[in-house]
Amino acid sequence: MTDTFTDTARHILHHLNLPGRLSPHCLWIILFPAVFLVSACGDKEKTVSPPARPVRFVIAPAAVTDHTLSQTGEIRAHDETSLAFRLEGRMVSRQVDVGDKVKAGQLLATLDSSTGVNQLGSARADLASAQAAERVAALNLQRMNTLVRSGAIARVQLDTARSDWQAATSRRQSSEAALKNAQDSLSWTRLTAPTDGIITAVSAQPGQVISAGQAIFTLAAGSGRDALFDTSNPQALTEISDTSFTVSLLSDPSVQSQGTLRDVSPQADPQTRTWRVRVTLKDPPQSLALGASVQVGWQREGKSSIVLPASALTRQGDRPAVFVVDRKHLRVALRPVSLGVFTVADISVTGGIQPGDTVVTAGVSKLRDGEKVTLLEAGE
Repeated sequence: MTDTFTDTARHILHHLNLPGRLSPHCLWIILFPAVFLVSACGDKEKTVSPPARPVRFVIAPAAVTDHTLSQTGEIRAHDETSLAFRLEGRMVSRQVDVGDKVKAGQLLATLDSSTGVNQLGSARADLASAQAAERVAALNLQRMNTLVRSGAIARVQLDTARSDWQAATSRRQSSEAALKNAQDSLSWTRLTAPTDGIITAVSAQPGQVISAGQAIFTLAAGSGRDALFDTSNPQALTEISDTSFTVSLLSDPSVQSQGTLRDVSPQADPQTRTWRVRVTLKDPPQSLALGASVQVGWQREGKSSIVLPASALTRQGDRPAVFVVDRKHLRVALRPVSLGVFTVADISVTGGIQPGDTVVTAGVSKLRDGEKVTLLEAGE
């Protein structure tokens, strides 16, 4: 390049450096831009393309049809009942605590009953008065019947006596109902177990003033057990209501029980945005006690899919996509895919790639379609 420029400069000087035309200083001023342009051209020719980006990859495995899914959960009672007083008042005693086994009719807690005792005494007094008034009215009616037959009194007096007796009878019946209400109110100051079970929660302490209907205890009734877990994809479970679930103890996977889907919550939790799922266990062992942490697994049949690491997933516009490496030219191509089920660690691709494709599994957010790459060996 330098020799070519020297010959060119000599040729230019030969034609321009004529007598009476330009001085040598002027000639160098004219030739300086040409020197700069030639140097710039030489720099462009030395520009080096960026190096290929090293990437991690995985070979897409064969497609599978059955998917084994699992979630962690806990054991809960099949039937749970919240126990509460029907009246408001101050709780004066509590006879059971969390974990206690109770029998039907066993006393659990009591309220202050002084007001109920007073109401019961008043109702009994009213009933006694009403019964006495009814007896007097009945005797008066009998006398009037005897006198009216002999003509000693007018018919209107008999009608008045009969009306008094009917009013007295109605008052006696009303007093009996009031006495029954007072007896019920007094009995409601004692909270008893409706059935056999285990107390799983206590929400009030003696001395606390509670309102009517406020939950005091949670009772796990019967011996039935459910496995509870949360899912972000409830549709995947509503389609497999006849599938058998395997529930194993998290601390000892050898302790297992089979179960069937009981129900899926129709509404998502407002905090976690997940749906609560209940699985009813069949003859669970004693080790699957209430509150135990378990692993719930089940098989889901569906479209054939290829399982890939979740780190391979990116997007093309609004569609999920992965980068596939062309092994011949060592360039990546962004390929849209269809997804099936997915977890935090894996994704199931139902369309868009084939078994044997080389899929990039790390750094996909930095890659661009058509970029040149180098493949790292396993473990690098």
